[in-house]
Amino acid sequence: MSETVNTVNPTTEQPVAEYTLMSEAEANQAVDSANTAFLSWKKTSFAERAELMNNLADQIEKQSDAIIDLMVKEMGKVVEQGKQEVELCAAICRYTAENGASVLEDENRVFEGGTAIITYQPLGVILGNQPWNFPLYQVIRYSAANIMAGNTTVMKHAKNVFGMAELIEKLYTDAGFPEHVYQSLLIDGKTASALIKHDKVRGVTFTGSDGVGKSVAETAASLAKKTVLELGSNDAFVVLSDADVETAVKACVQGRIVNNGETCVAAKRFIITKSVYDQFKTQFLTAFKTLKVGDPRDEDTDLGPMAREDLRDELHKQVMESVAKGASILLGGEVPDGKGWFYPVTILENIKPGMPAYDDELFGPVASFIKAENDAEAMQIANDSRYGLGGGIFTTDKEKAIKLAREEFDTGMVNINGYSLAQPNLPFGGVKDSGYGREHGGFGMREFVNEKTIFISE
Repeated sequence: MSETVNTVNPTTEQPVAEYTLMSEAEANQAVDSANTAFLSWKKTSFAERAELMNNLADQIEKQSDAIIDLMVKEMGKVVEQGKQEVELCAAICRYTAENGASVLEDENRVFEGGTAIITYQPLGVILGNQPWNFPLYQVIRYSAANIMAGNTTVMKHAKNVFGMAELIEKLYTDAGFPEHVYQSLLIDGKTASALIKHDKVRGVTFTGSDGVGKSVAETAASLAKKTVLELGSNDAFVVLSDADVETAVKACVQGRIVNNGETCVAAKRFIITKSVYDQFKTQFLTAFKTLKVGDPRDEDTDLGPMAREDLRDELHKQVMESVAKGASILLGGEVPDGKGWFYPVTILENIKPGMPAYDDELFGPVASFIKAENDAEAMQIANDSRYGLGGGIFTTDKEKAIKLAREEFDTGMVNINGYSLAQPNLPFGGVKDSGYGREHGGFGMREFVNEKTIFISE
């Protein structure tokens, strides 16, 4: 008997829809179909691919209302942030269409005795395993780049956003892409793990927890298959002694609550130099108290519910464990009564190593305050993490900030005096336990290609 999965609205706790999981045999057949499609897709011109990629951008914009409605229903995204995600995804498609040919064009070089062509050729079927928190963006950012490179894709989405998984496949179909160039597979983690071993899967990209990501990489590496990993993080935003505190507070509040706080590159640890700590704390607390947690459809809502009950329970457990080890609650920290998987905006201080708030990723609207004696110690604390995805520096000395960002901050991305999410034309990715490989900015189009050298003797 086939296994079914129900998606649930995190605001109302009511079922949204029921889906039937594919069997492993059906998933294997989907990979075979993707490989058959690859044999012809890889021979298409960049112009043909670009036209379809622009069509995909058009479809995303045309169907934006349905996309946003599904985001709200399946994972509780605030409507305005759903609009931003749709706009970003359309922009990614257009950037990919406009730049694919130049990023992947042949290079000519000379060697002793002849000339050579370096050509970037697609590998084949790329398996994607993507999370629920940006249910459209996570899929588009990996699939658009790989399809533009001439690969085909099969994608396992998170089970609480299976409706979005089906809708994304429809977007590709409506844009005119050939059958099986993109496929959403309604499968569980066990089946996805088995697909890594399919001989026609040539690469794997994974976004999610570092524990699962390392397991995915281990399996793929044992078969000499390349991976790209975008894993969790505990991003540090450092407020130096000469920072404009008002600017820092505004950016740090935004960075902590974006997407209900459920963002890998959210600002999570706030490391504040002692001389400005009290001022920052007072202003941040005031700003946090004005935020409204509620129905994501309401125009005045700043944060909706967490996406699942188990995620809320885990976050609260991390908060309580941190408190038990000496952290103090400045605001929030109590699970509210009533319907919906809501969690209040929360501030913890007196954070030390050994606490979840210091060592681990708190995936929700919880801010962790750490006081540093001076600027040098602040940077040391920022790097005292197994993660290294993003981070931030606040100072009125821009040149100093750039030097610190370039030479000292051990992360893949650094914000200076602001907070920014992914941009289509800039590389995105991390180091250490936050993974490896890059997406966006053309970099993602070169992750799963064969840099083939053709020697031509004179």
